[in-house]
Amino acid sequence: MHYLIVTGMSGAGKTSAIHALEDLGYYCVDNLPPTLIPRFVELWKTTPGNEKRAAFGVDIRSWRYFDQLSQILAELKEKGIQVEVLYMDCRDEELIRRYKTTRRMHPLQASDPSIHRLEEALALERKCLAPMRAQADYVMDTSDVNVWQNRRTIQNLFGDGKARPGLKIQLVSFGFSRGIPADCDLVMDVRFLPNPYYLESLREHTGEEECVREYVMQDGNGQIFLDKLLDMLEFLIPLYEKEGKSQLVIGIGCTGGRHRSVSMAVLAEKGLKEKGRNVSCYHRDIVRRG
Repeated sequence: MHYLIVTGMSGAGKTSAIHALEDLGYYCVDNLPPTLIPRFVELWKTTPGNEKRAAFGVDIRSWRYFDQLSQILAELKEKGIQVEVLYMDCRDEELIRRYKTTRRMHPLQASDPSIHRLEEALALERKCLAPMRAQADYVMDTSDVNVWQNRRTIQNLFGDGKARPGLKIQLVSFGFSRGIPADCDLVMDVRFLPNPYYLESLREHTGEEECVREYVMQDGNGQIFLDKLLDMLEFLIPLYEKEGKSQLVIGIGCTGGRHRSVSMAVLAEKGLKEKGRNVSCYHRDIVRRG
């Protein structure tokens, strides 16, 4: 069992690191008081069937407990528990730029009215965190990198190839008459395909059935579209993964969402699975509503 403490300067990317670790399969708890870490570890390792790694976000909001954190880490390691520290750092001038961009107040300024300037807050924070930085197993300086580069670094450091089997793809069939799903990253319109709705023998069937799919794909244009869609996705998926994207939602729409879109989503799912992709399919409008 592996435990990771994520700490560092406010604004240096700790939250982004926590999100990246969650995508790698870590169970993450942010802003956990350090004194509760040993209790959590005891509960976590005694939970039957629990094999998840865990990460704790600890930052300056818990500064009152920081003098105990080094001792807590030492005690955990003495018990044979594998615990490491990831420290997120950043130059002061870049931190000041980020705070001005987001217009957020530094946590120390929010909790202590006597700290008037951001520079004062950063200096005090560095002083409080200096012992943790000194004993960190990993130090990430995010001054000159963006959030996606940070994510890739986290994946390289802590990914084991098991928790995150590539980009998670979800195909969603839908009817334009009921609106485009709000969470779609890509939307495909297949209303150019033959419509089984106008055949009484097929109207009450859906694209999950072979008879409907055969009709939809009969003129050859459907197969051409499917081949081009799969080819485009094979081009895009590695690029999305490189940028740190963890999920891709692809909407495939027709008029009502029961025949053409369902047929294409079913066939696209089959094609992606044959290519070894992590894909699922959801038919939003396949059940007729009044």
